[in-house]
Amino acid sequence: MRRYNKIVMQTEEIEVISEITDIEIIAVGNSIRDLDRLQKKHGRGRWRKLKGLANIRLPDDTTCFAEIHWYEAHGIGKRDIKVKRILGK
Repeated sequence: MRRYNKIVMQTEEIEVISEITDIEIIAVGNSIRDLDRLQKKHGRGRWRKLKGLANIRLPDDTTCFAEIHWYEAHGIGKRDIKVKRILGK
């Protein structure tokens, strides 16, 4: 289990307001369906798709606990954060 320090990360829809816990790697390299899109948009790298749990703030200013998925590569960082499941308010 990997843990990040407390972060504030904002995408167009959500803002991650706590540390991300229970991080798991879902896919690496050619196992990622969106690999071509990621490389064209953000650059070449060792892309991984990950999932984890965090407190988030939604566009309507409500906060909740959710499962989030994102892509990351060394030297590029986290990209394309998505809320997959809201687990509690």
